[in-house]
Amino acid sequence: MPGKVLVLGIDPGTLVTGFGLVEQDEDGMRILAWSSVSSPSSVPLAERLSRIHAEAVRLMELHRPDEVAVENVFHSKNAKSALTLGHARGVTLLAAAQARIPIFEYAPREVKLSVVGNGNASKQQVASMVGRILDLSCEGLREDESDAVAVAICHLHKRGAKVARGTT
Repeated sequence: MPGKVLVLGIDPGTLVTGFGLVEQDEDGMRILAWSSVSSPSSVPLAERLSRIHAEAVRLMELHRPDEVAVENVFHSKNAKSALTLGHARGVTLLAAAQARIPIFEYAPREVKLSVVGNGNASKQQVASMVGRILDLSCEGLREDESDAVAVAICHLHKRGAKVARGTT
């Protein structure tokens, strides 16, 4: 992969949204930053969404990622949960669009398959592979932060495959 690329991975949720910033260059991948926004369900949805958007904007202004990778809405039996999750995704997509950063979306199964090699992997398996890939202990990463880093890694894997095939 020529040059270097900085990707902000996002695992959206209305109770916890995780963010992970991963850089890749000819020497490999490394994690540069991570954070999350947590709000109890007692906080009104509009306020939770405002907090998520503010953190996304802050990270994008501070780190200026080249690309943003966001986990897509999973299919849920509970339509209300899927709709609410869509709101959280929407404010992160809005932040990236406002910053004019290219956005890429990945289904949870695709992220797990790319990072772990198993589309049905558990969150613990994902966290373990994130640690192996980036040669770090994931003890400091919350579950949603680790998932966000996995989304960034998935994107870099997919992006690298496109570069290798010459399709960028």
